[in-house]
Amino acid sequence: MYFIYNIIVLLAGLVLRVVALFSAKISLFVKGRKNVLSKLKKNITPKDAVIWVHVASLGEFEQGLPVIEKLKKHYTNYKIVVTFFSPSGYEVKKNTSVTDIVTYLPLDTINNAKKFIDAVHPKLAIFVKYEVWPNYINELNKRKIPTLLISAFFKKDQIYFKSYGKFMRKTLAKFTHVFVQNKDSESLLHSINYNSITVSGDTRFDRVSEILERNNTLDFMTDFKANNNCFIAGSTWPEDEKILVEYINNTSSTLKYVIAPHNNKEEHINNLIKAITKEVICYSEIENKALNSYDVLIIDTIGLLTKIYSYANITYVGGGFATGLHNTLEPAVFGVPVIIGPNYSGFKEAEELVKLKGILPITNTTKFEILLNKLLEDKEFYKKTCSINKTYVTNNTGASIQILDYIRKLL
Repeated sequence: MYFIYNIIVLLAGLVLRVVALFSAKISLFVKGRKNVLSKLKKNITPKDAVIWVHVASLGEFEQGLPVIEKLKKHYTNYKIVVTFFSPSGYEVKKNTSVTDIVTYLPLDTINNAKKFIDAVHPKLAIFVKYEVWPNYINELNKRKIPTLLISAFFKKDQIYFKSYGKFMRKTLAKFTHVFVQNKDSESLLHSINYNSITVSGDTRFDRVSEILERNNTLDFMTDFKANNNCFIAGSTWPEDEKILVEYINNTSSTLKYVIAPHNNKEEHINNLIKAITKEVICYSEIENKALNSYDVLIIDTIGLLTKIYSYANITYVGGGFATGLHNTLEPAVFGVPVIIGPNYSGFKEAEELVKLKGILPITNTTKFEILLNKLLEDKEFYKKTCSINKTYVTNNTGASIQILDYIRKLL
């Protein structure tokens, strides 16, 4: 299987070059990897001490960020290199000041792994969540470089636990230590005789908890909300917006509404505006406007949602009717109710908070209306839901501290 894997990776590289001619995203994926080695050689000298952190995309970067920030703070004599697999993550974070070097990870071929590790020569390598690349892990292991997998989450249907997954089990065994999110993941690793494990939890809880320590003030939100309750819907898809718009158009509630669509392209935003019958304004048009006179604010930019959630009395997180649920921890950390669509299976924190009744799933407009009205009218129900979410996040912090304690033994 390992031989077949390497053939597949080589073929994938060839196919991607062809697809790149027709796809802007794949073009970024291919072109971005052309100058990786030269970039590394310009920025890393043989005398540099380096810590390498690899993430798949933006979500995993945010997951690893509490650890990256602590490494930056406590290991000032080290350069921090972060690699991305996905263009969507790299393009957003390529200029971040949190790390010293941000680049793509070349495809997982034997040759690429050798050249990349020659250039980086890390004292420590950290992979986040699902990122297990056999050739890179093998090369790190050969050179006796400590290698960690953090915030790992394992499921029975993954290749490691299949009869044909022997080569991936061997790869996993080459990690120096694995920090898993939960006991189920630990049990699965024990079942394949891997025992260098710590159940540390998910570093994302540390990430969202740090949000509370920042200044989340947004003057435009203060003006828009005024003295009203505010409902904030983040990362919404058309399926979510259909339900939200129907409620907004037909309710007599004095709620203020903020919608931050996943797709903020002009055509989509214009269609959303046309669908809403109440007074609506976009973030791009708020200058010199009396914002408290509007009912609905549409966020047609990126980078503000986390702070906007701090103004919420009730939130909705999109994706549960579409391709995949978005981040529910960001609003939950503020101790407010979180409403989602019905498809949340596989999203650990959503599954757990649904059981605890801090996250509340709905399946249609009628159930959304009933639930939202109950949150507005039943004070005890509202307070209990808020408390569940806040307590859940608080009780799950501390993963990054455990990881740093282990790293101190290695460096």
